[in-house]
Amino acid sequence: MAVVSRCFGRAAAASRGFTLVEVMIVVAIVALLSTIAYPSYTDYLRRGHAQEAPGTLLAYRAKMEQYYHDNRSYANGAACAVPVPTTPETEYFSYSCSISGGGQAYTATATGAQRLVTGLAYSIDQLGNRSSTCTGCAWNFSGVQGTWVLRKP
Repeated sequence: MAVVSRCFGRAAAASRGFTLVEVMIVVAIVALLSTIAYPSYTDYLRRGHAQEAPGTLLAYRAKMEQYYHDNRSYANGAACAVPVPTTPETEYFSYSCSISGGGQAYTATATGAQRLVTGLAYSIDQLGNRSSTCTGCAWNFSGVQGTWVLRKP
């Protein structure tokens, strides 16, 4: 190696490292890729977080139906008979249930409680009717009846 540096003295010393232009080009490429990748990644996370609500609401509906078959009412006093899921089992949504029709009807709702799903709300009633609403959420759609919106329309 010493022979090469002696022979090529200045050229060998100049080939160490990167020039400022090369570093700036790499920084520009990384910035461009991140501006494209970050929105896609956050949407990917949002779709994954949104999957929690339908599964939890369907499991809750099954428990409510089981209670109804045993007691002929969805209510236990003025509240829903089955307690709504809480934080240890649910991470991204908060759940609520409301009774109507003298205990013969209910609506269970999942509302986004985490940054990526804030504004999303899903609901299901005793007949299995589903609806989705987006109030200021990133997917920007108005209420959709009959289905759950799980990705950007």
